[in-house]
Amino acid sequence: MSAPTVKRRVGKYELGKTIGEGTFAKVRLGRNSETGEHVAIKILLKEKVLKHKVVEQIMREISTLKLIKHPNVICLKEVMGSKSKIFIVLEYATGGELFNKIINQGKMGEAEARRYFHQLINAIDFCHSRGVYHRDLKLENLLLDTSDNLKVSDFGLSALSQQIRDDGLLHTTCGTPNYVAPEVLNDRGYHGATADLWSCGVILFVLLAGFLPFDDNNVVNLYKKIASATFTFPSWFSFGAKRLLTRILNPNPLTRITILELLEDDWFREGYKPPVFDAKYEASLDDVHDAFRVQQEYHVLGKEEQPAALNAFELIGLSKGLNLGCLFAIEQEFKRESRFASTCSANEIITKIEETAKPLGYDIHRKNFKMMLQSIKAGRKGNLNVSTEVFQVAPSLHMVEFRKHNGDTLEFQKFYKKLSTCLKDVIWISEEDLQTQAPKF
Repeated sequence: MSAPTVKRRVGKYELGKTIGEGTFAKVRLGRNSETGEHVAIKILLKEKVLKHKVVEQIMREISTLKLIKHPNVICLKEVMGSKSKIFIVLEYATGGELFNKIINQGKMGEAEARRYFHQLINAIDFCHSRGVYHRDLKLENLLLDTSDNLKVSDFGLSALSQQIRDDGLLHTTCGTPNYVAPEVLNDRGYHGATADLWSCGVILFVLLAGFLPFDDNNVVNLYKKIASATFTFPSWFSFGAKRLLTRILNPNPLTRITILELLEDDWFREGYKPPVFDAKYEASLDDVHDAFRVQQEYHVLGKEEQPAALNAFELIGLSKGLNLGCLFAIEQEFKRESRFASTCSANEIITKIEETAKPLGYDIHRKNFKMMLQSIKAGRKGNLNVSTEVFQVAPSLHMVEFRKHNGDTLEFQKFYKKLSTCLKDVIWISEEDLQTQAPKF
């Protein structure tokens, strides 16, 4: 008689089959051994997260879900960490993606589509009230539970209100092209709430039509259609549905319908029931920070005994002549990073930077051969945050990189000029000289 199979456990959860796999995570079915409830457990390898520098994005997704407790948003139950993995325990939506329902069954009747749209708007309205903008709303990110209720998921591209710039707008172009609002594509800044509502309009159109309002194999033509809101209503759309969609899919965000106006629309109000739930929820991010803290300690103690090495191709790539970034950058008035070379040891370089930056009004957070310099005094665009890292080019030669993470770019340039003046005994060759001495072909 064979021995019984021992199921692998994470905390109180038994791990089952793999139900999804992405670039940085594997999703496995889990079962709470105390309650019998099934959950989805997203498992991330910390080393891969670090390698691809997506810690901030993943922490944002987790923190966002912690802020949102709503019946139509996937519930984050808890976060756990080990030395090598992060485990994100999520509500398991057994009904799959709403996208699959359209693929398998085709277009919906107005009553069914309206019910899902009610739930979608309820969820997004609540997210916006908490300062969270999804920015990647599409059918694939809308799941269904056992009771056929909609659940918004995948907040990986979401923006919190703290990310809004001084002009009151978001500036990152993201999302899935067919669902993206015209103002997101024109790169002049946009309001997260109005952009999300446009995507909701595209979703409603697909539910009622069975196909996308804006679609073209040529990306340029697709963007033109979106920019002018060029689409055609199928013959079976009711007058009320067409009137509402025309107000949502308005290419001008300033005159586009708002959620408050939407809630008063006659077509929308038919059968509408406001959600009933406890909105008084105090989110704690302690378990999130604990899960990532293990990662940071492991990363510092186990991985960073020597500065990261630069190979010849990476070093040549720093030459302006071979830097292809300019082909993709829209504006490069001020550089967001600077470098210098030094023949001092890595420890000497880091210690000297630390001693120099403190009198200039910066808090120092050091992890081996990396540091984060945080300005105590807020500038024109908030506190200036600068990361610095020492790379080994050869046993007796190091390259030091400074990169702006937050704050005004011009203030960063002024700070770097002051700092480099004080580091003249450490700097062997400046970035300008590095560029002029770069290999020529």
